[in-house]
Amino acid sequence: EVQLVESGGGLVQTGGSLRLSCVTSGFILADYGIGWFRRAPGKERELVARVTNDGSTNYADSVKGRFTISTISRDGAKNTVYLQMNSLKPEDTAVYYCNAGNSRLTVVFGSWGQGTQVTVSS
Repeated sequence: EVQLVESGGGLVQTGGSLRLSCVTSGFILADYGIGWFRRAPGKERELVARVTNDGSTNYADSVKGRFTISTISRDGAKNTVYLQMNSLKPEDTAVYYCNAGNSRLTVVFGSWGQGTQVTVSS
């Protein structure tokens, strides 16, 4: 069973930092793309950062230079995907989700869980 469990969100002031974690299981991470999405109130879900199966990273323009995605392979069964978020802005406030799928993440195969709430106060 594919599982992706997000954590690490919270309340932070403008300019602060947070690190989100996503523990994955049920699939071979190295075979797929994986990324972090977010949905702000009243907006569509958007992809903010992704890692392709060859290790390339890609970021939305709105987070480029501030967010960093990375992965750690702990064993064959579970892996962790991190999103380091620095210089946070109020417009980064959203529920953050991770998911996996094709390289560009135009198709994902995980369920959209509860995500983790990030709130940036001004």
